[in-house]
Amino acid sequence: MKAVRFSRFGGPEVLELVDLPDPQPGPGEVRIRVRAAGVNASDWKKRQGLMDEGLPQTLGYEAAGVVDALGEGVPDVAVGDRVFGFSGEGAAQAELAVLSFYAPIPRSLDFAGAAALPAAIETATRALDQLGVASGATLLVNGASGAIGSAAVQFAVARGARVIGIASAANHEYLRSLGAEPVAYGEGLVERVRALSPDGVDLALDVAGSGVLPELIELSGRPDHVVTISDFAGAQKYGVTFSRGDSGRALHVLGEIGELIEAGRFSLPVARTFPLAEVAEAQRAGEGGHVRGKIVLVADAGV
Repeated sequence: MKAVRFSRFGGPEVLELVDLPDPQPGPGEVRIRVRAAGVNASDWKKRQGLMDEGLPQTLGYEAAGVVDALGEGVPDVAVGDRVFGFSGEGAAQAELAVLSFYAPIPRSLDFAGAAALPAAIETATRALDQLGVASGATLLVNGASGAIGSAAVQFAVARGARVIGIASAANHEYLRSLGAEPVAYGEGLVERVRALSPDGVDLALDVAGSGVLPELIELSGRPDHVVTISDFAGAQKYGVTFSRGDSGRALHVLGEIGELIEAGRFSLPVARTFPLAEVAEAQRAGEGGHVRGKIVLVADAGV
């Protein structure tokens, strides 16, 4: 099969499409013929040598496609079913991928839309679970218009929380459409939030990692009322929880998201799609920022 791989660290030019042996599903796993795979910030961090030291490395933790092989003890899907989920091997940007955790693709989604979901919805749900976001709470989300931020906004609204979202002015109308009250980044943030919520907020989630943890602590009252997914150094400095997958993943959301989508209460736009062979261009687009929604690699033009 063809798969994305790099054998040295560097810029997008180190990415290659190479021939690798077909993967085989283990117990409880399924193999899919990949129709689409999500692109995430971890992809270019790995490519730059900021995460894993070993070489060569494959890429891709989320994908959607059609089941073509079953591991032992898989009772809930059949060959030919449309599924999406996570590749524990980190090799989903390929023609074939083994999914360790998976769910049926919601009926209204195409493959690209489904491949955009897993990382964003798991990360957002995990952070909200750690914060204990529930009905009646006021949640402040820093970086509310990106894939993870917008997922967190929608999940929090679905839980009955009031959401204030920090984003650039160009994204304020988008946040209103998701049910959030927008405020702008930059100096005067605390005052702008207090204009909407004079007593501050109950909880805060930092998605953007833009150095505002002190302000989020001030607005929420305590460091343990704040979770960040992007500012590890700041979390250590200020006593804030840093949410990471190895502290317990919210995999339950894979099976739950379909109901919200079909009810019209959740959407995650696909910003751009690229053919698998153009993975370098896809990473350049993502690394450049200013993308609303997800970038997705597609395995063929029919996705």
